[in-house]
Amino acid sequence: MAHMDDGRGSRSANVEVNIVPVIDLMSVLIVFLLITAVWNQISMIQLGTTVYGKKSSQEDIIKPKALELPLRLDILATGYVLNVAQNIINIGMYQNDFDTDRLILELKKIKIDYPEKSDIIIQISDDLNYGAMIKGMDAAISADFPDVSVASGGS
Repeated sequence: MAHMDDGRGSRSANVEVNIVPVIDLMSVLIVFLLITAVWNQISMIQLGTTVYGKKSSQEDIIKPKALELPLRLDILATGYVLNVAQNIINIGMYQNDFDTDRLILELKKIKIDYPEKSDIIIQISDDLNYGAMIKGMDAAISADFPDVSVASGGS
């Protein structure tokens, strides 16, 4: 209850304070602060990954780790092309069919060099059917590369 003086004497009046605009303002401010806090956290995470990197040892420079080694199998109309880091191995057709036995042999050689490597990316040319891709996937799985990924966009 508020006290009002109108000059004729003192009397009390029942005046209610409207707090709805204050609540509206506070809700807008809280939303703004929450959004700002999330953006600050995201930018902090991005900066943290670029600033705090680990030093690479001499072994990492000479031979890449198996998890970082890009291993890709391109299936073309002329045969298989196996890309291992910077090495390219061409496996041509054998009697008008894909030379799957030689592909398995080459993949097993890679598995000996990098025993902890388990993933491979397969790209297939757009003009080939899915049977060629299935042959490549079967060869990769039989050479102990069970984590097969199929890349889109053709080879």
